Amino acid sequence: MSIIVIVLAYFAILFGISRLTSRRADNQTFYRANRRAPWYMVAFGMIGASISGVTFVSVPGMVLTSQMTYLQMCLGFIVGYLVIAFVLLPLYYRLNLTSIYTYLGQRLGEHSYLTGASFFLLSKMTGAAVRFYVVCIILQQFVFEPAGIPFIVNVVLMVLLIWLYTRRGGIGTLVFTDSFQTLCLFTALILITLSVMGELHLTVGEAVAAISESEMSRIFVFDDWVSPHHFWKQFLSGAFIAIVMTGLDQDMMQKNLTCKTLRDAQKDMCTYGVAFVPANLLFLTLGVLLTMVLGTGLKGDALLPTYIQSVAESSAFGSSYLLPLTTYLFIIGIVAASFSSADSALTSLTTCFCVDIRRQPDNEALRKKTHVAMCLFFVLFILLFRQINSTSLIDAIYTLASYTYGPLLGLFAFGLFTRHQPNDRLVPLICVASPLVCYALDAASQHFWQYRFGYELLMLNGLLTFAGLWLTSKASERPSE
Repeated sequence: MSIIVIVLAYFAILFGISRLTSRRADNQTFYRANRRAPWYMVAFGMIGASISGVTFVSVPGMVLTSQMTYLQMCLGFIVGYLVIAFVLLPLYYRLNLTSIYTYLGQRLGEHSYLTGASFFLLSKMTGAAVRFYVVCIILQQFVFEPAGIPFIVNVVLMVLLIWLYTRRGGIGTLVFTDSFQTLCLFTALILITLSVMGELHLTVGEAVAAISESEMSRIFVFDDWVSPHHFWKQFLSGAFIAIVMTGLDQDMMQKNLTCKTLRDAQKDMCTYGVAFVPANLLFLTLGVLLTMVLGTGLKGDALLPTYIQSVAESSAFGSSYLLPLTTYLFIIGIVAASFSSADSALTSLTTCFCVDIRRQPDNEALRKKTHVAMCLFFVLFILLFRQINSTSLIDAIYTLASYTYGPLLGLFAFGLFTRHQPNDRLVPLICVASPLVCYALDAASQHFWQYRFGYELLMLNGLLTFAGLWLTSKASERPSE
């Protein structure tokens, strides 16, 4: 019951922030925060919004299978964020966009516009719902099940809370609630790490030395080209992933477009990009320390939850004071990580539907109805995943979500770097065919050469989309935007 009280107190703070930031809110506040958001708050909040509850659980466990090589990808992220800051953001600000997919309509045509927006809606709804489903499972285990509350009530309550504090202020509220949730997330992460160090009786200096001596502390892989963890594969994939999953994603870019000026937005993006490396280093550090406590026989995603479950059930892991504290920190960290990503996902889905699909950005009644509808779809998706209860399905949906970013990469690259005009009516077919061809190539390579595509599949997908657009296009005298 005490955990529920803490979670309710947490949401009371969110509602307080929402009330203060949504006074006299209108559609421009909901979509763009009236372009008055402080860049440093946007940058800080985006760090938390990028770290979902799944990330909070999964990244520490990566050390069991890939050591700290994930940092190679994080270094690639920095390059991607620089491209966003100095290539994409100037374009978005010059065109004064509310939705970034409006650019596709202006540059490539109506069908291209609807295709890009539809791919985003599909990808964001499935990906965000799956991530939130995994978090609901964790909350059910630690919070709702002990209180005798069924899963459906858990899901409906969580989504209802998101709707309540975002329904008026939208992105104008999220700029501030995301900052608060990021603060909670990293406070919880740091204190949990210190708790694990206490279990090992290590000072900070001793912990750093122990981690550096661990075989799991390896970061760079240059000696094995076949390995999916090879530096250049990870680095280049990281750059492209950052470009498509931030720069071509309405969810993430909507926050950047709330800054007062282009220069502020660029400072926000560069700061956020650099901060992502130490943030993930902290998660991986926690993972290495957890293996020193629990060993290496667990599955990656089970590493942190197993530790939390252990300290909640056994006094062997610490004093009676630290036992509930560690559990509370874990719950607050999970809630902060999951809600800072889910609330912005629902807001961006509402924005995309109203601005891109219905083309009625000034219709407040439509915006309110759409926001409610997106929340209902969110609940239905989560309950569907619960009913099927298949880990393989979750993996498949994550893969599907990654496939959908390839066509967006191809569409934006074609618009930005060519003067050609594609056959707009064929664009939807090309964007559907490219992921299907990628899937076939991946299956064939596994069957004939035992090679499985990793993150480089995103680049191949974008390249195929670009090639299809090029082959069906004609030269245009109009310069690209």
